Amino acid sequence: MSRIGKAPITIPAGVNVDVKGRDVHVKGPKGNLSITLRPEVEFNVDGKEATVSLNGSGAPRAARAFHGMTRALVQNMVEGVTKGFEKKLEIIGVGWNAKAQGDNKVVLNIGFCHDVPMEMPAGVKVECPKPTQIVVSGVDKQAVGQIAAVIRKVRPPEPYKGKGIRYEGEYVKRKAGKSFGS
Repeated sequence: MSRIGKAPITIPAGVNVDVKGRDVHVKGPKGNLSITLRPEVEFNVDGKEATVSLNGSGAPRAARAFHGMTRALVQNMVEGVTKGFEKKLEIIGVGWNAKAQGDNKVVLNIGFCHDVPMEMPAGVKVECPKPTQIVVSGVDKQAVGQIAAVIRKVRPPEPYKGKGIRYEGEYVKRKAGKSFGS
């Protein structure tokens, strides 16, 4: 049985968790999220604690994996509607920058002959506190991480000069350039 799946999920004050059939809806101060459960798992809410358990259907190995995954997804939903998630990106390169236009659009000026506009999906906000910093935030952990990865993929950091878009605190292993023999 999954060690992660066995742990109960604590539901903080101000968060409402509803189970309707195979659907779990989580509502909190920052927003609403929902998930459809796999047939191998059961979800029970008892006051301020929720538990995920196996119901015996499906292959045992896959069911154990879905047990831990379901618990982690619901825990992330509860955390997202209370605190939210954010990813910070930094731009390294002379003259490269980003500008936020509203809450759902960012324009990247990163060394191409044209600017790169990017629209954010519903529920994901973007802001640029500095011209070389991008902050992606929202209640859905998967959506925030996916959008941050898409922005990074526009110009990933290169190993020779270190220029590009990287996560805050990401280490880029540098390579030596060409060397000429004598």
